[in-house]
Amino acid sequence: MTAAMPLTAAPSAEASHAMTHVLHGAVLSGAAATLAGLLDPAFLAEAGWDPAVRLLSLPARHPLLGRTLCRVDGCEATAHGTKSGGLCHRCLTRLAKAGMSLKDIAAATQLPSAPPVSSQCAVAGCLRMSPAGGRSRTRIGLCQAHLRRLRRTPGLSVERFLADPRVKPLSALGPCIVAACVRRAESEHGLCPTHYVRWRAIIGRAPGTDQWNWCLTASAVAESGHVSLRGLPDLVVVETLFGLQQRVCNGAKVNEVSLRAVTDSLRHQQAVSITQCDVDRVRAGRPARALARSLIRDIRRALADPGSEQPKDHWDLGVFGHPGRLSFTGIRQSWLRAAAKLWAAEELPRHRGAGANNVREKVKALARLSEVLHLRPDQGEHLAALGRSDIENFLNRLAFLESTGQISRYRRNVICRGARAALAGIHARGLTRAGQVAAGLPGTFTIGIGDIPAEPERGEPGRDLPAEIMTVLCANLNSLEPAEVKAAIQIAIDTGRRPEDIVALPLDCLRHDKDGSPVLVYDNAKADRLGRRLPISTTTATVITGQQQRVRDQFGDTPIAELKLLPAPRRNPDGRRPMTISMPEGRHRLWVDGLGELRTRDGVTFDSARAVPYAYRHSYAQRHADAGVPIDVLADLLDHRNLNVTRGYYRIGEDRRRDAFDKVTALSFDRHGNRIWHQAAALLESEHARYTLGEVAVPYGRCTEPSNVQAGGGACPIRFRCVGCDHFRTDVSFLPDLTVYLDDLLRTRERLAAAVDGVDEWARLDATPTEQEIARIRRLISRIKTGLSGLDDAEQTRIDEAVAMVRKHHAVSLGMPTLRVGPTAPLKENA
Repeated sequence: MTAAMPLTAAPSAEASHAMTHVLHGAVLSGAAATLAGLLDPAFLAEAGWDPAVRLLSLPARHPLLGRTLCRVDGCEATAHGTKSGGLCHRCLTRLAKAGMSLKDIAAATQLPSAPPVSSQCAVAGCLRMSPAGGRSRTRIGLCQAHLRRLRRTPGLSVERFLADPRVKPLSALGPCIVAACVRRAESEHGLCPTHYVRWRAIIGRAPGTDQWNWCLTASAVAESGHVSLRGLPDLVVVETLFGLQQRVCNGAKVNEVSLRAVTDSLRHQQAVSITQCDVDRVRAGRPARALARSLIRDIRRALADPGSEQPKDHWDLGVFGHPGRLSFTGIRQSWLRAAAKLWAAEELPRHRGAGANNVREKVKALARLSEVLHLRPDQGEHLAALGRSDIENFLNRLAFLESTGQISRYRRNVICRGARAALAGIHARGLTRAGQVAAGLPGTFTIGIGDIPAEPERGEPGRDLPAEIMTVLCANLNSLEPAEVKAAIQIAIDTGRRPEDIVALPLDCLRHDKDGSPVLVYDNAKADRLGRRLPISTTTATVITGQQQRVRDQFGDTPIAELKLLPAPRRNPDGRRPMTISMPEGRHRLWVDGLGELRTRDGVTFDSARAVPYAYRHSYAQRHADAGVPIDVLADLLDHRNLNVTRGYYRIGEDRRRDAFDKVTALSFDRHGNRIWHQAAALLESEHARYTLGEVAVPYGRCTEPSNVQAGGGACPIRFRCVGCDHFRTDVSFLPDLTVYLDDLLRTRERLAAAVDGVDEWARLDATPTEQEIARIRRLISRIKTGLSGLDDAEQTRIDEAVAMVRKHHAVSLGMPTLRVGPTAPLKENA
């Protein structure tokens, strides 16, 4: 199969070329010459193109251009549908007349062949019969003229007719006058027999039909494997051939019925270019219309370039190397639309993959801004009159839409950020200078970072799937189909890779370390980090090797280095194209929905919409976090550069968090340094709840005084002297804070002991830390360190890990406990 041809040639309106391998005897210019230059002679030969006759003879056994042949030996016709027993229409009719039923035909291992039929008239030397045959099976071997003469004498046999010396051979007539027909005329009407019958039927229904126009638009006689491009303009012929080549190079099948329907419609519409075809008028159903749209798209892309695409209001992003389209019709102001196009054209090359969605979102944000500007008396076209007030109107409009529920807070932020980035790009590109499309736009017409509303702070990450749900899913994996999707989901569960990284895996993605352990080699497409290595289990390696074998069995002729581990089921005859993300996501959704209602361990119905392929990445992270994998190691496993990104993929599990609190609270102390809560691990659930709900964070520990707890730590009458209160508790996790606090007390005491002018003695004494407080803090620190010194290295390590975890979840105190302030008594006037 030929490789995809590059689409970089620019159309030339002046050059003229004679390309005999494309069209014999035609001189091509302009777009026709450009497209003809992109046609591969090897592909044209492969497709059976005859440049002189302008006929495609599609090879029956071609993987993309071929068709299912009739089961009868020697018959080259196409099988007629699925209910024909694998026979063409003529063979089915012939065998049915012979008394065979469909059941007999389906059960037969070999079917009788049709008797040979001569393509020449039985009269010696006669040249009137078309080589194509026409209706020769009903002519008993005679051309149309000789058959009419035979029928004039009733009862005359063919043998006696051929022996009559008065029967003379006839010379060949010219070709059929129907433009699309490749047969010869067999009568003075200038039509082949089939078109003569069609013409008689036409004038019978509409006597005033113009024969010349009918001959220009009539379809060719359909023959299996043949598609006629006769009767079409040179440009349309070249466009059709080029579109066909691109479709085959993209791995898409071409059905001869659909291709014939498209060419017949082009001929009937008398289109001068395939891009002018009315696709809705193409017959033969949706496949033919889809083929027409595909041809039009490929031709437009071949003749377009980014410069010619920019003036349009609808961009085909394929010209810019991105999928999809980009519309600017939502932007009503001409200056803003022009500026947006210039900005987008400069921004698109900076993105890869699906990054064009970022540009699309920003253009949509400008469309929202355009709606607000359109409400001005000048409809936003007077640039010098625009300013900060218009930006505020835009921001207030978004706030209103959020308040009424028409957009979410997240959507509001996306619009604000998108409009801000686009306007900043317009200013930075110099489009507001004199002579530019946005000349005169004030500098105040911008959105600042402070104009973007803050997003609500999200809770702990929780996109992972509960363990009991994962158990159900893994137990039912065998019901997930097809095998490629099942393998993709298994790899996602076991490795935590992103769906786009999994579907792009090459066939040869499995390696082994020096010790023989399996390693997955993949590309991190999001971060553009290639050749990443991830240690995997032997179970995952077995899944991969099984999928590798299935791919090799299906695409044995393709080199292994070019195969994909998860090949696309369509448009992929050689296994070089991977499946799209939508396939595993769609099949996975149907599979999960088919499992029925899922419940968590506490009996709550689980929202199955959360079970998506990407959730397995979060489950992978949570699974490793619960196993105690350090965050730096987990970041490396997830292929993250930033540890903060990794933290967003997991939460500290309740069991692990409780274990950490148990370890830490086992080393808890009161204000006297006495160790308390020795049996923390044996406490009931109610005690743990009391530990969580019956205390409040205070400096360097916790407070258990009920009224202070209810007031959130703000009802303490003691002025910042928690270590002097019996309700104070601390533990080993606060040791760094206590140490820092002691150092601060000592520094403060030394500074106040020095000579400081202008300070009253009572103020100095009140601000100076007391010896009792310093001694109390020292005793606490000493007791905590003494408790730690008795631990062995393993216990010390576990305590350090527990302290690190607990310190992440210390309650945040917004301020030191304050004095309770009562209502102020009114001042009494002096009598």
